[in-house]
Amino acid sequence: MTDPWTQEKSQAVAQTLAGITRLGVAFSGGVDSSVLLALATEHLGHDQVLAIIGVSPSLAETDRAAAHTVALHIGVKLLELPTHEGQRPQYQANGPDRCFHCKDELFTRITDDLVHTHHLDAVAYGENADDTRRPDRPGSRAAHRHRVLHPLADAGLTKTDVRRIARAYALPSAGKPASPCLASRIPHFQDVTPDKLRQIEQAEKAIREMGFPDLRVRHHGEIARIELPLEDLPRALTEPRRATIHAAVLAAGFRYATIDLAGLQSGAFTLSLVPVSHA
Repeated sequence: MTDPWTQEKSQAVAQTLAGITRLGVAFSGGVDSSVLLALATEHLGHDQVLAIIGVSPSLAETDRAAAHTVALHIGVKLLELPTHEGQRPQYQANGPDRCFHCKDELFTRITDDLVHTHHLDAVAYGENADDTRRPDRPGSRAAHRHRVLHPLADAGLTKTDVRRIARAYALPSAGKPASPCLASRIPHFQDVTPDKLRQIEQAEKAIREMGFPDLRVRHHGEIARIELPLEDLPRALTEPRRATIHAAVLAAGFRYATIDLAGLQSGAFTLSLVPVSHA
């Protein structure tokens, strides 16, 4: 039985889904889309919600597996939908609007035929209220273009709220760190290529398996710039772990491995390039 606060937030999301019988959820396996999937399932029923995940080289295999784990836990069907954002010149060019072209590709692939085949009344995704206030979220523009719903944001749920609900529902993703797509590790205006994505995924997977669940491997040509939470830096720089990290990064195809003393920086490449409102 959930607590009164969680029930209140759950009902707020339910109100945003009024009139919808069957819902498709653009699903990544992250905490936001997991909470949306769980709440939608609670109010509409297991057979009335379909999770849809876009599969491409920009999706890490660990994130793909995690999405299946969450969908199985919630008890809904997960549809894998191949996406081809990597073939879009605008995506390859990797401007600050790269996420728009990625989300636009996903929402374009969720075609009228797919919606009709699965009898969906609407499609939603996991944008929360904090996301709507960030200037570096071009993906939300794609959602608006395709009339994709954002029930968490409409219900006023913040990132903190979402995490609390995920814990209340014991979702496998409750403690999962934020995990943007692999392309976010490549500096803007440097081409996104399958080889770069493979290098990033291989290096991050190896370091994650050493006990560092929250990290980014930024791709700077021959150099891998590793970002870790500040509290993890001493452990990463202590032997023999330092040497093991170095070897793993070189095995992924980089020539040099560095650790950024500034720590983990969400949105590091994009935030410096987008206008920030001071309203």
